[in-house]
Amino acid sequence: MIALAVLVYGQTGSPMLAALAYGIGFLPQLAGGALLGALADRMRPRPLIWGAYALEACAAAVLGVADLPVAAALALVAAVACATPVFAGASNRLVAEVLDGDAYVMGRSLMGMASAAAQLLGLAFGGLAVAAVGARHALLASAAAHLLAALLVRLRLPDLPAPPAAAGGGRGSLVGDTWALNRRLLADPAVRALLLAQWLPPAFVAGAESLLVPYAGVRGYGGGTAALLLACSAGGMLLGNLAGARLLGPAARERLVVPLMAGFGLPLVPFVLPLPAAGAAALLLLCGCGFAYELGIQRPFVDALPADGRGQAFGLLSTGLMTSQGVGPVVLGGLAEVAPVGAVLACAGAATAATALCLRGALDRARRARPADLAEPIATP
Repeated sequence: MIALAVLVYGQTGSPMLAALAYGIGFLPQLAGGALLGALADRMRPRPLIWGAYALEACAAAVLGVADLPVAAALALVAAVACATPVFAGASNRLVAEVLDGDAYVMGRSLMGMASAAAQLLGLAFGGLAVAAVGARHALLASAAAHLLAALLVRLRLPDLPAPPAAAGGGRGSLVGDTWALNRRLLADPAVRALLLAQWLPPAFVAGAESLLVPYAGVRGYGGGTAALLLACSAGGMLLGNLAGARLLGPAARERLVVPLMAGFGLPLVPFVLPLPAAGAAALLLLCGCGFAYELGIQRPFVDALPADGRGQAFGLLSTGLMTSQGVGPVVLGGLAEVAPVGAVLACAGAATAATALCLRGALDRARRARPADLAEPIATP
């Protein structure tokens, strides 16, 4: 993401196009989730997961080797992104099937920490690679990393069977089943509130992060600083997940969802001021810590899902999350064309805090409606 954003910003000088390049892999997932989501509950998970990584490796290699026009490069990333909801649905369904109760929250926390650590190392390396060898060679390094991920999944993940409902047959068309279950999920007030809580705050924060490349340029921070700022956000997510999983019990995590969600956005408000690079890094670290609010949503969300459609439900979650994170950079990038970049970052933070307040009642009702015992011990998988 950082390499493509730098490449596009260097070619065009446009904050909006740089933000669009950062988020172009998100928005097209709407098509994949709307048309293909049921595949996550119909096919074996291993070919879905390793195939998605291999496809992303090919796209990154093409971007690094071919001198594509900006429009063609963005179109390529958008096309590949359509497969992501199916991959995400299959992988998250596996975790939900293997882990029960609070063990599932611990498992999701571990996945979140691993993802944040990977982003931390990847963005730091990406910033150094862009500065040292240029954006195109950094994209080739990304292609190699995706290829390694595909090989690891292909060789190490057991070739588990498709879900029992898929093996039993009796299903309708792929698109028809996908649409029917999506409508059913979105019609449930509890599921809808829990989905919005996982879609909207990351959309605002992703839009803010997409502007860190032009923000660093406006502030004169120097080359590679934008990647380090993004790494601070990922580092905060790592710390927040670790603290939330280890220091808070299940009930406390769910009670703190709204305060932590507000804390996910409020550190962005001071970006309206001319901050030094160290101050911006500290605020982004604090912002990332607020992402721990998602730990309190995991169990209520799983408990609210139909057992025979978990894969597609997680695909819908991924679709909305990625789509909103694609819309966020486009909208905020457009605002940055007519307003100071720092002011746009501050608006994103304020919108995140406002979302927490608006969803407070619906989230409380969803939490209280759950029959699960919050005091149950961690299950042994």
